Amino acid sequence: MSCSAGIVGCRRGPSLRFLLPKGSVAGIKRLLVSAEVIPRICIVGSGPAGFYTAQHLLKHHKQAQVDIFEKLPIPFGLVRFGVAPDHPEVKNVINAFTQTARSDRCIYSGNVTVGKDVTIKELQKAYHAVVLSYGAEDSRRLGIPGEDLAGVYSARAFVGWYNGLPENRDLKPDLSSETAVVLGHGNVALDVARILLSPLEILRKSDITEDSLTALARSKVKRVCLIGRRGPLQVAFTIKELREMINLPNARPFLNPADFKGLGDAIKDVPRPRKRLTELMVKTALEDPGEAMASRWASVSREWSLKFLRSPLEVLPMADGRQARAIRLAVTRLEGTGEAAKAVPTGEVEEMLCGLVLSSIGYKSLPIDPAVPFDAKQGVIPNDLGRVLGATGLYCSGWVKRGPTGVIITTMNDSFDTAQSVLEDLQSGALDVSGAKGGFDLVRSILQSRGICPVSFSDWEKIDAAEVARGKLSGKPREKITDPREMLELIGR
Repeated sequence: MSCSAGIVGCRRGPSLRFLLPKGSVAGIKRLLVSAEVIPRICIVGSGPAGFYTAQHLLKHHKQAQVDIFEKLPIPFGLVRFGVAPDHPEVKNVINAFTQTARSDRCIYSGNVTVGKDVTIKELQKAYHAVVLSYGAEDSRRLGIPGEDLAGVYSARAFVGWYNGLPENRDLKPDLSSETAVVLGHGNVALDVARILLSPLEILRKSDITEDSLTALARSKVKRVCLIGRRGPLQVAFTIKELREMINLPNARPFLNPADFKGLGDAIKDVPRPRKRLTELMVKTALEDPGEAMASRWASVSREWSLKFLRSPLEVLPMADGRQARAIRLAVTRLEGTGEAAKAVPTGEVEEMLCGLVLSSIGYKSLPIDPAVPFDAKQGVIPNDLGRVLGATGLYCSGWVKRGPTGVIITTMNDSFDTAQSVLEDLQSGALDVSGAKGGFDLVRSILQSRGICPVSFSDWEKIDAAEVARGKLSGKPREKITDPREMLELIGR
């Protein structure tokens, strides 16, 4: 089918909101100038950072045309592929993003890989400003022997698998071991532990993929140990996620009392969120859980635990040399206090038997195009308040701007800051908008010449409707389509 199918055409700018005095030459001049100055801005990436940046620009500049490019046919990034399936309330931001995409001053184009299908320099020729919001597409590696054994996975890939990320749909994690180790003490670590231990009746009501649900139904995992190189005062997860784990049906928490004795005095002067989080861990570890809770925990066969002051040294193989059998850990001690405390090896070593290891030590951004400066060590684009250093007209927002930290509201505020930098540069004249730019029309012609068929937002809405319809058949909010080829066939490509 022709690439013109389903492609949104160039939209007209909004009509001016003032009336010209009849016969006014000055008024006509104002009209001509205003009609010409339509800032054309494109955003690379349709996750929270991309949509929040677009939202702010459209709200605060009444003429700007904002186009969004996404490498997948489907939008919403980590809201769709990172948020746990049993957290549907977090995904409600998709409603606001949908309103942004439906604006007559916004064009969404999926199935376009920037840096490959169209270059950054080509986008700069087509737009007055380019904002890079493509997130963190890779995982930090452990850098230890045995990391590539069967049974060892990044938490990012595991999350992508159960959330239907196309690149991870064929992961097929080995869940035949009774003990799983999660390396990391962040919210993603708690997410994967919770999914491994959650009752199937809870997951069946979510948008988890059917293939993942089938695999989890056969899972032999009974124990999940979350390991961190530092102590209880340095964990990165938040109280909401910890409380969910403590209250998880059919799973008992085990927090070693020895890890929490004496922490009461240490948290007197720490910020309130950290204090409340630590108090909950102390309470769980040291206090009597009460008769009802103790009775419930006594009857369950699954458990999870937090292990502190341990750092991975090596994943040990089975006799076949291919499959993970255990993990060797360095016992550490802390130098310094609070958030700045560093883990230092003591020389003592431990081993833990486990056939499943999930590494949750952080995501990592990758360079997108040789034309864009990139700090490989920090994994970010060097910038000042979102302005890419040494590249006028180029901006960044989200994880590729500040690193893979924070929750969605953090990304929202960060993206608003970048959008504000763009608006300030438009206002001050630092961005030259005196010359007209081709915008989406120019990019569309480039893509067509290369055989690339963009997916419009109305195309996505057809895919969305198909997923919801499939989900209804099994009592789920949706059944995600995980194969991009199937998505494209669905919309007639």
